Amino acid sequence: MDKFQKFIDLHHKNKQHIMNKKLLTFTGIAVLTGSLLYMNSCVSIPKGAAAVTQFDSNKYLGKWYEIARLDFTFEKNLNNTTADYSLNEDHSIQVVNRGYDYIKKEWKEAIGKAKFTASPDVGRLKVSFFGPFYSGYNVVELDDDYQYALVVGKSPKYCWILSREKTIPDAIKEKYVQKAGEIGVNTDNLVWVKHN
Repeated sequence: MDKFQKFIDLHHKNKQHIMNKKLLTFTGIAVLTGSLLYMNSCVSIPKGAAAVTQFDSNKYLGKWYEIARLDFTFEKNLNNTTADYSLNEDHSIQVVNRGYDYIKKEWKEAIGKAKFTASPDVGRLKVSFFGPFYSGYNVVELDDDYQYALVVGKSPKYCWILSREKTIPDAIKEKYVQKAGEIGVNTDNLVWVKHN
């Protein structure tokens, strides 16, 4: 009888141990997922930056050439980079980013979706290329004719200077670099994109 009771007790302990491990694993996954969602869905704007007002998304649509950027994983080793914006049926904006990987000698393309974080007449959007994960896309400088734009992400670690042409006038370049520096962008680290 004692041996049988010991066997039953051991069985219950093992069962409880397995259940505890499953619970810990599930809790760990839930916490990790929540943390990733929080970090990657951050659609804030850098301190000291302000998005442009009286923003017209229809004028912003179309093709932009990337003149300069702060490099990060998804654009590493890319030149001839462009962003093409078009309107989706649900009134979100389709984003098609394209660039040439000069190391692998191949074109890369990523298709995403952008939505306004508040009013559509303010240049603050959130962009997603990976399902529910969104990141900030803030237009902080824009000329009246929608030919040149300065965009920052959720922090000053993300910055792009865009143009409708493959080049940008020196005066605009200097103005945007200065503005980027004022909001905390390390402008010494800007990568000046080749379009060749």
